[in-house]
Amino acid sequence: MRVLIVEDEEQLADAVARGLRLHAMAVDVAYDGQEALERASYIDYDVVVLDRDLPEVHGDDVCGELTSRSRILMLTAAGQVRDRVDGLSLGADDYLVKPFAFAELVARIRTLARRTSTVAQPVLERAGIRLDPARRTVTRDGREVALSRKEFDLLRELMRAEGRLVSSAQLRREVWDEFAEGDTSVLRVTMTALRRKLGAPPVLENVPGKGYRL
Repeated sequence: MRVLIVEDEEQLADAVARGLRLHAMAVDVAYDGQEALERASYIDYDVVVLDRDLPEVHGDDVCGELTSRSRILMLTAAGQVRDRVDGLSLGADDYLVKPFAFAELVARIRTLARRTSTVAQPVLERAGIRLDPARRTVTRDGREVALSRKEFDLLRELMRAEGRLVSSAQLRREVWDEFAEGDTSVLRVTMTALRRKLGAPPVLENVPGKGYRL
């Protein structure tokens, strides 16, 4: 699950991001509306946790731009009914008032992500591998392959590339988050496990210094 936290209170944003990463979410952080729009222009987020009162570009405008691409959870100190109605009318999917219980935030994010996963997504097929994004299942030549969450996401990115080379940096950015971009070991270990589980003959190619392809 890929989540973007958009919050100008940097300590709060960083604390929320750290907590969500402990729940196996890939989390990026933007401290103003302009940065949020820039990140969302090249990364697909399942859920955006969006503060309404943001510098540079107001949260309402950010919501209007992103609502067709991601599920939006408004996170704000404004708790009046009118404020909640306004936020939802802008296209937000849910609304949480500060201060909030972290467990509730996690639950709401997961609920929104499940709604995203119910949207019809094409089944991917290549080299005898069949990956169903909606059901999160993988088979190879009819044999079910049990993958961890990160192994599944890694395979999905490679299959989406349709045989094109995908750089290691791009894979780390898409499957993990910005903090994993400089860590080559996490990708290497996950790729080794994925190769083993997919079995023979091998279908994952490593191009040294450039990346991987299926």
